[in-house]
Amino acid sequence: MQHFRLSIIVTTICLAVAWFWGGAMGAFIAIILGVLEVSLSFDNAVVNASVLKRMDERWQRYFLTWGILIAVFGMRLVFPIAIVAFATGIDFVGVTQMALHTPEVYAEHLTQSHIQIAAFGGMFLLMVFFSFIFDEDRELHWLGRMEKKLASFGKLESIEIIFALAILLISQHWLPEAIRLEALTSGVYGVILFVIVDSLATLFEDEEEGDEAVEMIKKGSVMSFLYLEVLDASFSFDGVIGAFAITQDVVIIMLGLAIGAMFVRSLTVFLVRQGTLDEYVFLEHGAHYAIGTLAAIMLISMTHEIPEVITGLVGAVLIGLSVLSSIHYKKRQAQL
Repeated sequence: MQHFRLSIIVTTICLAVAWFWGGAMGAFIAIILGVLEVSLSFDNAVVNASVLKRMDERWQRYFLTWGILIAVFGMRLVFPIAIVAFATGIDFVGVTQMALHTPEVYAEHLTQSHIQIAAFGGMFLLMVFFSFIFDEDRELHWLGRMEKKLASFGKLESIEIIFALAILLISQHWLPEAIRLEALTSGVYGVILFVIVDSLATLFEDEEEGDEAVEMIKKGSVMSFLYLEVLDASFSFDGVIGAFAITQDVVIIMLGLAIGAMFVRSLTVFLVRQGTLDEYVFLEHGAHYAIGTLAAIMLISMTHEIPEVITGLVGAVLIGLSVLSSIHYKKRQAQL
């Protein structure tokens, strides 16, 4: 329970503010949004945990404290406003006033930016998925020979970039010609950002000796922290847009998503401290397949509207199957 103490405190504060701002209905909607955020982001928590366990305790604390401020105020409030400001040419203050006083107009502008958001977030998440699938050093394979064969392709340098860019180029054929360039540019930016963050993290985590090793680990933790924040942003984009289907009050949306984001972070730390990834060996696999599915859904959503409930159900099924596979695997190992 200690891992969720801060989440409970934040939830209490957020619900109190939501009640003050929007009455009982405002608090109720905030709870609904928080539950949806957690249910849709469990795979995010698992992948976060796989990265967080390599970071030192200080950066783990930063992830739970400063990281939540970035996630709530940065990715779920400031960044959507910045997107609308960039797309419309209206200054940041003007968009902020629009969000508070004419939320329906703000929601319309944000929805119109969905193509760029989906392309950027979808390609970043696709790179996360491919970097896992094409990892030739991974010894345990959930899907047996097929997954092992895919992992062997990792011997080819930059294979994940090749596959990701190929998918991006192919997906352009289903887009209206007027928006193809914007989608292509946004998707390429998503790939570039992943390569930059992942490359720097790998550089800083190279093995060294003595004090230099400690410094490298600290720098590696910095890049891992940035990687987690970008990953969280990729997950939050569609959540912010989808929240407008429930309410157009940006304050209630921020409070509700804040509750969910806080519990996702606490869940991440819980998974690390309890050694859950070691206990359920295929859980990380299931989470990455869920991320790959989410990436595909985001790219498909550029032309076809897909309900978020489908995204949540697919992720939940994959996570559930990976847990069951882990239990069966553990039983088989105990019998050997």
